[in-house]
Amino acid sequence: MKKTNFDVYLDEQMKDQTFAERFERAGKAWDIALQIAALRKKAGLSQNELAGKLHTSQQQISRLESPSYEGHSLSMLRRVAHALDAELKISFEPIQHSAMVAESAGKYTTRKKS
Repeated sequence: MKKTNFDVYLDEQMKDQTFAERFERAGKAWDIALQIAALRKKAGLSQNELAGKLHTSQQQISRLESPSYEGHSLSMLRRVAHALDAELKISFEPIQHSAMVAESAGKYTTRKKS
């Protein structure tokens, strides 16, 4: 498969360790946001309804579900998990300095641990 201009650009950018680390952090924030939104929707709640259960604002729920938000507090994540009947798991894992690997199609992905 031929690389797109974006793939070529991303290949070049990923050589910069700072960029690669920011790229990986953004992916993790995206995961948190998607999980919160998916659990809320599965529970059949609107952002406003979840906010009511948490005694916070709809805007705060919107922020939590935003991939660009990095202000998640442990206490808020615990409250969200409790309100959505979910278990919050947080772990520390050793840093893998070559965590970003190029796949044969030229895309980047974070290695998943089993």
